[in-house]
Amino acid sequence: MNDEAIGGTVDRGPIDEVSITTIRTLAMDAVQQANSGHPGTPMALAPAAYVLWQRLLKHNPGNPRWFDRDRFVLSAGHASMLLYSLLHLTGYDLPLEEIRNFRQWGSRTPGHPEHGLTPGVETTTGPLGQGLMNAVGMAIAEAHLAANFNRDGHTIVDHRTWVFASDGDLMEGASHEAASLAGHLGLGKLIVLYDDNHISIDGRTEITYSDDVVRRFEGYHWHVQDLGERANDLEALHAAYQLANNVADRPSLLIVRSHIAEGAPHAHDTAAAHGSPLGEDEVRAAKNAWGWPETARFLVPDRVKQHMGQARERGAEAERQWHLQLESWRREQPELAGHFERIMAGELPAGWDAGLPHFTGEQSQMATRSAAGKVLNACADQLPELLGGSADLASSTKAMLVAGGDFSAHSPQGRDIHWGVREHAMCGACSGMALHGGVRPFASTFLIFTDYARPAIRLAALMKQPVIYLMTHDSIGLGEDGPTHQPIEHLASLRAIPNLTLIRPADAGETTEAWRAAVERRDGPTLLVLTRQKLPVFDRHHLARADGVRKGAYVLSPEQDTPDLILIASGSEVHLALSAQGHLRTEHGIDARVVSMPSWELFRAQSSDYRNEVLPPEVTPRLAIEAGATQGWLEWVGCEGDIIGIDHFGASAPGPVLLEQFGFTPEHIVERARRLVLPD
Repeated sequence: MNDEAIGGTVDRGPIDEVSITTIRTLAMDAVQQANSGHPGTPMALAPAAYVLWQRLLKHNPGNPRWFDRDRFVLSAGHASMLLYSLLHLTGYDLPLEEIRNFRQWGSRTPGHPEHGLTPGVETTTGPLGQGLMNAVGMAIAEAHLAANFNRDGHTIVDHRTWVFASDGDLMEGASHEAASLAGHLGLGKLIVLYDDNHISIDGRTEITYSDDVVRRFEGYHWHVQDLGERANDLEALHAAYQLANNVADRPSLLIVRSHIAEGAPHAHDTAAAHGSPLGEDEVRAAKNAWGWPETARFLVPDRVKQHMGQARERGAEAERQWHLQLESWRREQPELAGHFERIMAGELPAGWDAGLPHFTGEQSQMATRSAAGKVLNACADQLPELLGGSADLASSTKAMLVAGGDFSAHSPQGRDIHWGVREHAMCGACSGMALHGGVRPFASTFLIFTDYARPAIRLAALMKQPVIYLMTHDSIGLGEDGPTHQPIEHLASLRAIPNLTLIRPADAGETTEAWRAAVERRDGPTLLVLTRQKLPVFDRHHLARADGVRKGAYVLSPEQDTPDLILIASGSEVHLALSAQGHLRTEHGIDARVVSMPSWELFRAQSSDYRNEVLPPEVTPRLAIEAGATQGWLEWVGCEGDIIGIDHFGASAPGPVLLEQFGFTPEHIVERARRLVLPD
């Protein structure tokens, strides 16, 4: 249906108003057809979104991956139809048929935006607060790369991160961590529009929420503009965006008092409009109020398509000018340009791992956290894109870059980020950094505190982002801090996250190989689980090479003849299995094989032939040893096997005492193994 056929306001009205109504009606129609979704917020925010996307946002719909584009994050991911309407109208590869198939099987318009599925979606959002944390990471990456690559006369990195956030985003504790960090770091290219619509699922926000948002964000050192009731005032919105653009030393917050389901006579300002279709009668009434044909569905007037589609031409020209500048910079800075192009492509330099430390048995004992810190810094020498830090625990986790310099508001070229006690924001921001590109983020804290970061880790796995997590103090072996700090269920719960690779190395040598695997992995996050306590450094002259780690499990110490039993262990329990192997052989005549299994996920990825070589199916007596919950180990020991684990909380005492009291000793392993092979 074209303009001439529909008449009325659609034909004659100002193009800004008609475009905004098109955004609103597409959202209403898609939700109504799906009989599922959130129509109210897209209707309320259509003017603010239109002004940003039509007048300010630097992007190229013809190339959604153009590096120097602005990033737009819809932290209020439930309002996904707002974003899908904008993507379609501005010319991204998102046909109208995809809008019609909103929330349906196989469509590119899922209920909440998903990175990697829909062109132009920068990050997966929906769990409230995550988008804001991701955006902080994107702004960190932009500031860092700009400081390291821009030169006088050549601005290669210069873009902003825009966020639309909701009441729910700001209620989540995650937003406090993210906003505090962003203000402290002076991320001036981060601009957040807060949709203050006073409505949440359960009703008006006043029943749960009475924050003074202006004072809160000013306290975080943000630049704040309160636009009040001007959510439909296009010029006021434009002026506020422009002012925020000009604030270089602080992130900006724009507050607009919008009205959910704007224009719908009965759903307007109601909680029902938040997460339910309006109903056919209300949709027709809203269209009538806007001068829109009541029976028209998924109507995109030709002149709106032409008007908003000009974003493709503007974007192509902006990218062309950027490439011209890039070429000039490349001629003047060939070495710097080569480095830039490598990291933009996500490639590793040749021989990057040649200087990784090689640990030998002569080094006696070393905690794997300490080994990981040494490997981290060796990696950093060859990979300047490595950027990250610890949540106020660097001295304990050893996850600090000795020669990287601190990242701060005054030194964004630095590589060592002090996250503070903000585990959730740290991991959420690291996802944003990875999504942004050009940096390789790492994050570190105690394993127990993954409880505070799990939603961000899960979304990194969902988005297949190559974040590296260094989690230390991995068991009851950490000792006197007691059960509040001793992880029990954490290995099992993290292993349950699809696409997360967990590696728990047994010694310093395995730690080097775990790091190598993490750096080379590009299709998802890797989590290294490391000890506080010192462990023996294995003498590889008498044991298998540590590079078996990269296959997830390997025969560390073989049997002498035919195995009567397989001892399977990870991390700090592997050396106990080795000791038990000797006792079983000399004292009981039991020939045992010791398998180090640092990563279930890597082992599952191997061929069945390799898996059967390591764990021969005919050898059914198997004993797993791990200082964590036993859940999941049945996959490897089978119904005839046994597991030494811990399915209760720990206690406060020296680590060696706890390990002995809870059965993690060679003697206990020998006794349990003997029962498997020589039952009474």
